[in-house]
Amino acid sequence: MIYRAIHTTIYEYVEPVSLCHNVVHLTARGGPWQAKLSGELRISPAPSVMTERIDYFGNTATFATIGEPHRELSVTAINVVDVTPEDHPDPDRTPPWEAVRDLLRAPASADALAASQFAFDSPYVPTGPGLAEYAARSFPPGRPIFEAALDLTRRIHAEFRYDPTATTIATPIREVLERRHGVCQDFAHLQIGCLRSLGLAARYVSGYLVTRPVAPAGRPDVVGAEASHAWLSFFCPGFGWIDIDPTNNQVPHDRHIVLAWGRDYDDVSPIKGVILGGGNHTVKVTVDIVALPDGDADLPVTIADD
Repeated sequence: MIYRAIHTTIYEYVEPVSLCHNVVHLTARGGPWQAKLSGELRISPAPSVMTERIDYFGNTATFATIGEPHRELSVTAINVVDVTPEDHPDPDRTPPWEAVRDLLRAPASADALAASQFAFDSPYVPTGPGLAEYAARSFPPGRPIFEAALDLTRRIHAEFRYDPTATTIATPIREVLERRHGVCQDFAHLQIGCLRSLGLAARYVSGYLVTRPVAPAGRPDVVGAEASHAWLSFFCPGFGWIDIDPTNNQVPHDRHIVLAWGRDYDDVSPIKGVILGGGNHTVKVTVDIVALPDGDADLPVTIADD
């Protein structure tokens, strides 16, 4: 399925901003299940300096400097991708989770060595006994890792309440674990922390979740649709990285669009940076995703003025 995603972020400031530097992770990745057909980033006011590079994790990072005084900053990312269904292994045919843990402790292959960096603490995901204890019920001795990860995904979905007013990105995952509510970023961080606390490798994935173009009539939208979304991947020897979405109790198939991945949100936040001036500000974010016929992937996009 070919999708076009238009993601617009507008910052409005009380006082003029005289200078801002931003790092933007809003360009879709390519990979085995997702072909990047086109990508465009529109920033207003126009940056005086704008450069692009591939970061440590293979994501496209755009650096933009705006020296023109402004009270409003608009960033629009337009991505066209072709997403094909992911091929997942049978959960009960994956290796026991302890075998994966032991491999990550003493990597014997390049893939395992690369994955092992995702088994450690990161700024938003500290490991700890509380997380290990919560995960343990899903990870009895000898259980296949994919089967255990699916059970943990199901439990987080069932036992935690989606509440966009309950947390901020700075809310510690120990607090999320205690209070049992949060949003997709919280649930992704929580499950990553659980897996890492058992010695497993897991990474944070940012992107979008699509429902409107493909949902049957009468079927309710899933949480996170038409907005930025977050989920995670865990490392499984012989099968690579397997995506799971605890917010919706799903194994991504062909409706998750990947923008970037890293250790946690801090590595892949859509827009972050510093400004001089501005005072108080408001942020408005809109995401519009449509399915395109094959011949329409190259059509120009017009963004209407507000």
